[in-house]
Amino acid sequence: MRLHVLQHVPFEGPARIGDWAGRRGHALATSHLYAGDPPPALEDFDGLVIMGGPMSVHDEAEHSWLGAEKACIENAIAAGRPLIGVCLGAQLIAQALGAAVTKNAEREIGWFPIELTAEAQAEPCCAGLPARFDALHWHGERFDIPAGALHLARSQACDAQAFLYQGRVLGLQCHLESMPGSVAALCEHCADELSPGPFVQTAGEMCAAPPAAFEQVHAVLEQLLDAVMPSGGPA
Repeated sequence: MRLHVLQHVPFEGPARIGDWAGRRGHALATSHLYAGDPPPALEDFDGLVIMGGPMSVHDEAEHSWLGAEKACIENAIAAGRPLIGVCLGAQLIAQALGAAVTKNAEREIGWFPIELTAEAQAEPCCAGLPARFDALHWHGERFDIPAGALHLARSQACDAQAFLYQGRVLGLQCHLESMPGSVAALCEHCADELSPGPFVQTAGEMCAAPPAAFEQVHAVLEQLLDAVMPSGGPA
């Protein structure tokens, strides 16, 4: 399968998603939208991976490429392509599906528990996943669950943590793709967002996460990716 990454800033790349794609034999290309790369044409990819970023889905005046990216996402959904969006990427997908993206009641930055919904626990793609586990979060906005989508997970600070639409479109508010280096990069480049709050950890706390924390979120991520973007798809 030819996967195409839409990247919004240099320091938020596919991380563990890239490792997973390589092991599954998926080709991986990237449009660095912040650097002027255009989104890919529909015929040039089989699935989209849409990463996070510090901007908002509403910031088209500051980031003119957002308009073309939104059209790419809408076209991919309409064409039946599989998609995964992380944080900003999930918000862009939710907006494309008609859901609102608004300010969250609290900023959620750090390792905090998420729990699967009852609907998710009955969904085959979530079979065997832990009902509750810690994940990395870094967001001040949130998406509503799109109409017709399955609500997969919630946290104390944000009820809408994940959704699945038509079994092929996955939105993740949290960062299951994170690796130690990508967490450190977020802490370096977005340090201005680390003012105290009830759901805001320090950079030291985030970077001190043990290997087991990453292993758990990566196992969850890869099970979901295998369900949404199975090997042996179009090439």
